[in-house]
Amino acid sequence: MDDTNFAWAHIGRAAFPEAVKRTVLQFYPDPLEALHADLSALSGQARADCATGPTLASRCDPRMVAQDTQWLDQAQRSVIGLTDPLFPSLLGEISCPPTVLYCEGDSALLREPALAIVGSRNPTPVGAELAHAFAMELSASGIVVVSGLALGIDSAAHRGALKAPGPTIAVCATGLDTVYPRTHQRLARQVTATGLTLSEFPPGTGVRRHHFPQRNRIISGLSLGTLVVEAAGGSGSLITAGFAADQGREVFAIPGSVHSPLSRGPHQLIRDGACLVESVQQILQALPLPQKALKPAQCAEKPPSWCSTALTAIDFAPTSVNLIAKRSGLTISDLCAMLIRMELAGLVRSCRGGFIRLN
Repeated sequence: MDDTNFAWAHIGRAAFPEAVKRTVLQFYPDPLEALHADLSALSGQARADCATGPTLASRCDPRMVAQDTQWLDQAQRSVIGLTDPLFPSLLGEISCPPTVLYCEGDSALLREPALAIVGSRNPTPVGAELAHAFAMELSASGIVVVSGLALGIDSAAHRGALKAPGPTIAVCATGLDTVYPRTHQRLARQVTATGLTLSEFPPGTGVRRHHFPQRNRIISGLSLGTLVVEAAGGSGSLITAGFAADQGREVFAIPGSVHSPLSRGPHQLIRDGACLVESVQQILQALPLPQKALKPAQCAEKPPSWCSTALTAIDFAPTSVNLIAKRSGLTISDLCAMLIRMELAGLVRSCRGGFIRLN
């Protein structure tokens, strides 16, 4: 580890408010100078907050710094500070950017155009499919998908981007040595292998409730816009969308059934001015992207003729076999054999209540 990274590791551990660290870095952009700068030269509240120590270095626990250094010694791990040239410019524009980012994976992705996809931790099958499909198409178009590695929509978005195949960024609310939820350890490894996991919290930081809304400002801050797929009223996804709006970024929402509680969040956002979207192309057209940044989108293939009648009878929501048979005029026995073949071809997916159309 070089001296600069070592200094950023110290600044990350300095026991001062983040606002004080940002103030010091305004006057001393070089982390080595900032670490040993005389804090008595500050004024106002910043100086009052510094009363317990003359320099940032004076309030660093050597054991914690040693722990961070050991973690950073592994390949593909780094710490990026607020005034570092590698710090993402979009994130630096928000009102309270993190002082440091702990990264594992390809940190060059922080300079690529990105879109956040967030939503319910308990989505409907349709919502999870939408998040997966939108993420996969966005990734195939050259957009980095950003989300929070949470259950539900977040994980569907990460998996969709990886299937494209493309990189994705996971913003964590814990230290990067802790995966939350624990069931996503394999997903976290997949994200790191081709993309990036990052956190403003140093290694050793466990699960703390107040870190999750704090993390959400980074998800939106890294992105040109935020897409909300499904969300109940008052959910964390709406907090992320609120951060995006406050940061001057685009907010997109996919509408849903008026009968679904998970449609209330997106519908409220749309009433408040969010952009209603039904396709990835509508998102790409609304984002400030240079054309050269986009990969040409592949034309969707027409469904094969052998199943076109049955496929048109299936909704993009759970559709019962009896209803499909009634709409298509096919017998139940013929239809069941066809549905198995259609599922193997990736045209539909079985779910509770019947089948969902995927194309």
